[in-house]
Amino acid sequence: MAKYFRKKILLAKIETTYGTDPTPSGAANAILTSDLTIQLMQGQTVQRNTDREVLGNELTYHVAPYTMLSFGVELAGSGDAGTAPAFGPLLQACGFAETLTASTDAVYVPVSSGFKSLTLYYHQDGLLHKVTGAMGTVTFSLSPGGIPKMNFTFTGLRNAPTDTALPTPTLTEFQTPIPVTDSATPTFSLHSYSATMGGFNINLANEVVYRNVVGNEAVHIVDRAPSGDVSIEETALATKNFHTICAAHTTGALQMVHGTVAGNIVTLDAPVVQLLQPTYADSNGILMLNMNLALIPDAGNDELTLTFT
Repeated sequence: MAKYFRKKILLAKIETTYGTDPTPSGAANAILTSDLTIQLMQGQTVQRNTDREVLGNELTYHVAPYTMLSFGVELAGSGDAGTAPAFGPLLQACGFAETLTASTDAVYVPVSSGFKSLTLYYHQDGLLHKVTGAMGTVTFSLSPGGIPKMNFTFTGLRNAPTDTALPTPTLTEFQTPIPVTDSATPTFSLHSYSATMGGFNINLANEVVYRNVVGNEAVHIVDRAPSGDVSIEETALATKNFHTICAAHTTGALQMVHGTVAGNIVTLDAPVVQLLQPTYADSNGILMLNMNLALIPDAGNDELTLTFT
């Protein structure tokens, strides 16, 4: 009987012990995704190269294959200030620490040790692919007229698939996202200037490594180099001269606040941002200044802070 490509469900749960399946459930750990894809057997292959009297291929071996998953998740709050958003485990497995303050906020900051891992259940119309020990990276995209989104890529340990019925997912904790508009996004500040923003992306850019050596198989986050890009309306140089800022390698803060209703407000803060490679672009006849971003630590482990209030 044919299986349907669109019938996909993802479950995700933080592991207590690395690589040990904590058994996520549809009722407690379902993730509302878009563009969910799986790369089933990644990694090195080797082929035998024996001397023979005939031409042709020899057997090729998958050497310790691993699995990768990619998907999008809408960026929104939890509905209640101080409660973690439903996608909180995904951020933690991308190297963020989670701090919850009751009735106030949920804050995520990057860490350089003590990384957490996930078990992911990828259900595809009666097939279950379990991915244990998963860690990943994420990009944030917030552009006017669009739904704010996070795009995740996870790398994890491969497990043989099984015939398993699709679970019934509970997705009520995922809040309806708010498109990026002037009224819905009250703050965009770049180097202390309230810019008119036409596009904004940040890539956490974790370096995620699968390592299989004698005595250990695991996924590691070994470094990160957060970057991004922004498009803003050009203004008079007397008002704000980003060209001088770029040329002088001057750094400054970036803040974006999206949402106006308590429980569904997301704030992105980067205290030290360098602007690079400015170029001009046309947007409906308006002159835009496009620049790349490099997010630099200030005190350390603070290049990017996400706050949900």
